[in-house]
Amino acid sequence: MRPPAGAGQTGAGTSSPAGLQALKAQALGRWAAMAPRERRLATVALAAVGGILVWLLMVQPAWRTLRDAPAKIDALELQLQQMQRLATEAEELRRLPRVSPAQADAALQAATERLGPGARLTLQGNRASLEVNGIPGEALMAWLGEVRGAARARPQQVRLTRGPAGYTGSIVLDLGRPG
Repeated sequence: MRPPAGAGQTGAGTSSPAGLQALKAQALGRWAAMAPRERRLATVALAAVGGILVWLLMVQPAWRTLRDAPAKIDALELQLQQMQRLATEAEELRRLPRVSPAQADAALQAATERLGPGARLTLQGNRASLEVNGIPGEALMAWLGEVRGAARARPQQVRLTRGPAGYTGSIVLDLGRPG
């Protein structure tokens, strides 16, 4: 059986121990042939390249992590606090006694009337739909808070567009009752 072409050759493309030995011998030969000044220059250049590689691959990523960690930790703590606040609010809402459908409807109607003529409420079984036109964001937030607490309604679908006069669109609520 014949060895493949190029087998047994040593050179830059081989990774066998014999090939590495040949490369090492070639590099040492070039090094010995250099003048002392050229050796110093090559040593300084290799040290500079090595220093840059150490900086880029080891020091800089660790430094960046240390620099960015406090801001990321603060952001995660804020998210955790918000999630805990929402969990507490959900637990409080679960503990509240159920309201009768008549009380829920009355609470929805009263909250909607406070929004003014730009709001129209439609009740249909287990759902309520609010159509708004030009309602300020603060008023909508207050309305949502009121209907969540007083009528135990949960937003299911929100389609709002912000315009110069306020928000326009619809909010569909689940009233949490059969029907």
